[in-house]
Amino acid sequence: MVRLASLVRDVSPPTRKHASAPAVCSSSAHERGQTTPSDLKKSEAAAIEAHEIVIRDHLAYFVQHLSSVSRTNPKPRITIEQFADTYQRNQHSRGAHFVIHQHDHPVAGVHYDLRLQFSETSTVSWAIPYGLPGNANSLRPNRMAIETRVHNLWNNLIESASHATGSLLIWDTGEYEVLDRPQPRSYKNTDDELSDAESQDMKHEPQHERLIKAFQSRHIHLRLHGARLPKNYTIAMRLPSHNDRTDQPKKPARKRRRVDPAMARKPRTATSSDDDSDAEVAVSSIQEEIIEEEHLDAANASEDDEDTATRMNNAYTGASNTIGSIHQRHWFVSLDRPNSGFHKARSGPDSGRWVGDWEPFYVRGRDHEHSIVTGRNADDIMADEGVKSFVGRKMWRPIME
Repeated sequence: MVRLASLVRDVSPPTRKHASAPAVCSSSAHERGQTTPSDLKKSEAAAIEAHEIVIRDHLAYFVQHLSSVSRTNPKPRITIEQFADTYQRNQHSRGAHFVIHQHDHPVAGVHYDLRLQFSETSTVSWAIPYGLPGNANSLRPNRMAIETRVHNLWNNLIESASHATGSLLIWDTGEYEVLDRPQPRSYKNTDDELSDAESQDMKHEPQHERLIKAFQSRHIHLRLHGARLPKNYTIAMRLPSHNDRTDQPKKPARKRRRVDPAMARKPRTATSSDDDSDAEVAVSSIQEEIIEEEHLDAANASEDDEDTATRMNNAYTGASNTIGSIHQRHWFVSLDRPNSGFHKARSGPDSGRWVGDWEPFYVRGRDHEHSIVTGRNADDIMADEGVKSFVGRKMWRPIME
C-alpha cells in the first residue's frame, strides 16, 4: 500500500521515533495461531481512524486508498468517482450525507452503523445489530437502533480493520431525505392552520435542519437515497418515552450481570401515542430483548478506553454534539411501508400482504456482504490491512423470517 499520510501528516508535533530494532517473534507462535506483536500493528487507515495519524484531506486519502484495494466482481457497486462526488457535494454545513457501515467488532460483534450528517463536521450515529429491515411482510418487522457516539463526517469514508476495532465495510452510502411525520386523520391540518406559504417553506427547509427537528421530536421518517438500497427506501425511527433520557450515562461497570430470562420484563404493548401512521409496531419478544441486552453489554465493554470528555459530550475528538445525542438510547426502527411504495393488497393471491415495487432483501452478515465501494468482504479488508488471527464474536444470525 502506498503510504500517503507522509504527504499530509501534520509536522507539529514531530512524530515519535521508533526503536530501530524490530520486534523478533518466534515463528512457532504463528504456527500455533497466536497473535504476535507484529500482527497487532495498525495499518495506516486504521491509525487515521483512531486519530493516531492526523491528515488534512481525508477525501483525497481514502479515494486513493480505496482505489488501490478495489476488487473486480459482479456485486452491486458504485465507482470511486461517484463515491467521491457524493461526499464532496455534502462537505458543507447544509450537507445530508449518510453511510451504513458493517462493523465486525471483536467485543460488540457484527452490527451495522447508520451515520447521518447534521453539520459540516459531524454525524449522529446508531448501531443496528441486525441491519436495516428489508421485508415488508416480515414476522419480525422491528429493529433496535442504539445511539452511539457522534462521529466526524470523514468517518463516512472509512474502510479499515485492526485487532482493536475489527473490520469496517461500507455497506451503502448516499444522501438522505427527512419526510414529514404522517398525522392521524383526526389531526389533519385545516386550511387556517397552515398557509400555502408555510407549507412551501417546510418543503424547502434544508435536510439537515429537518433531521435535527425530527431527531429532537423523537420521530424520524428517513428516506435513504443509496446505491444498494431500493428506490424510495424509507424507514421510521422512533424513541419510545420509556427509553428517553437527557443525561449521558456514566462509565459502565466492567462486568454486568446477565439478564435472567425468567426475570426479563414483559413485552410492552405499544400505545396510540407511540404509534406512527403505518406502525403496526410489535414490541420485541423477551428472547430478542435478551439478545439486545447482550449487544449492550458488549458495547459497554468496548468503551473502557474512552476518555472522560468523549463520554461527557458523547462525541469523538473533532466532532460536535450540537444535535443533542444521548449515548445508548434505544430507538425502534421499522420499514415505512407506504413511503417505500408498498400498499396492502385487498384481493388476489397476495390479499392481506404488503406489495410494492421491489423484492425483499436480507442483511446476511460478514460472510456474505460486500462493500458497495470496493467490492471487498470483511475477510478481504482484514487481509488488506494486515490483520491476522482475528477472533470475532460468534452467534450472529440474520433475520430471514
